[in-house]
Amino acid sequence: MQNNYVTDAINLKSYNLSESDKIIVMYSKEKGLIRGIAKGVKKPKSKLGARMDCLVANTVMLHQGKTFNTICQAESINTFKQTRTDLDKIFYSMYIAEVVHNFGLEDDPSSNEIYNLLYGALGKISEAQNKVQIMIAVIKFQLKMMAEAGFSLEFDSCLNCRHQISAQTVYFVSEFGGIVCRDCVNAIPYSKKQMPAKLCEFFKQMSKNDFDMIGEFEQKANEKVCEVTFELLKEYIENKCSKRMKSSKILSEIPA
Repeated sequence: MQNNYVTDAINLKSYNLSESDKIIVMYSKEKGLIRGIAKGVKKPKSKLGARMDCLVANTVMLHQGKTFNTICQAESINTFKQTRTDLDKIFYSMYIAEVVHNFGLEDDPSSNEIYNLLYGALGKISEAQNKVQIMIAVIKFQLKMMAEAGFSLEFDSCLNCRHQISAQTVYFVSEFGGIVCRDCVNAIPYSKKQMPAKLCEFFKQMSKNDFDMIGEFEQKANEKVCEVTFELLKEYIENKCSKRMKSSKILSEIPA
């Protein structure tokens, strides 16, 4: 009896295996990270073809082998078409795909939540009308993905004295994954970055709102605010990641 299974999965990256075959790394709704051989995919008449491109969501059937899974069939769910003609959308989509690749697990207990988070973020990036909308989707993804990975950030209380903070300038400490108050900042030996009260509120609102919710601070956000927020979160994610984030270098080279 063939050991086949079907799952929804998003292509994260691929590797050449031979002249005609590739290994596709996917994040799936039921099984977390999976890898499958796409046989003959580089041939012009391949049945898999463009469905195996990165940043495509498919329903895939795989045959589970002793060493590798083999991709038998794939039916596209979403190609995120509008992303493919916009460099900002491509690069930020690549970034969040790499975050999932680096933090996702095989047989991930949070696979359903992470798949839906990635799918939702890719969709919002694809539909975005400007860079602010792209970055808001990415920032929400960063915050929610870290929570799913067990690295939630703290923006309500000082991580040193534990007192609740409101309506004051605070300091973000990447090594801590949150904020410290003015009274504690000099006691912290790590690098810290000043964060105005309104920026802290922006962080809190973004961590709570889903992709379809637009709060007061989101409506007022500009590119500069989004870029500062993204960079702080990117630094935190890199600190928690055991692998080097290749897409971070690419993002740093995108002209403003």
